Amino acid sequence: MDNARLHVEVPTHPIWLSAAAGDAGANAPQPEGGQPSTAQRLPQVLLVEDNHINQVVALEFLALMGVQARLAKNGIEALAACAEAAPDLVLMDIQMPGMDGLECARRLRAQQREGKLANFPILALTAHALDADVAASMDAGMDEHLTKPLDFVALRTRLQRWLKLPEPN
Repeated sequence: MDNARLHVEVPTHPIWLSAAAGDAGANAPQPEGGQPSTAQRLPQVLLVEDNHINQVVALEFLALMGVQARLAKNGIEALAACAEAAPDLVLMDIQMPGMDGLECARRLRAQQREGKLANFPILALTAHALDADVAASMDAGMDEHLTKPLDFVALRTRLQRWLKLPEPN
């Protein structure tokens, strides 16, 4: 049996991935206001996740839902990505190096209260499912607490509470 490994390069800086076109940058927000109109624009989700396998699974699920996804590997990258272009929703892992999801959520909510950042929902995405974990997520400013492993139908149902998702083909 061949032990060859699949190697996928994950960008070191967040980029928009177009679910509809299957490539980076298509329909992405333009810095000079060149975005499509709101009626045409796909929902934009920031996935904050440090685990490569979880990144691949979540990004594939988001692509199948027809949204644009942006990836940040920790809370520090998430803060920078949100400052650059506020997403419509954030899926936030809790345990990450550098800055965890709870601290990142607290900082994002503080920026929103100060008027420095647009409001958007933040959904915790974690393997921790105890009541204390859910309470910690809510105390940090999360809007919902989803558990891993990800389930496509459950994720779609939760996202539909917050976003207008494109109709499935």
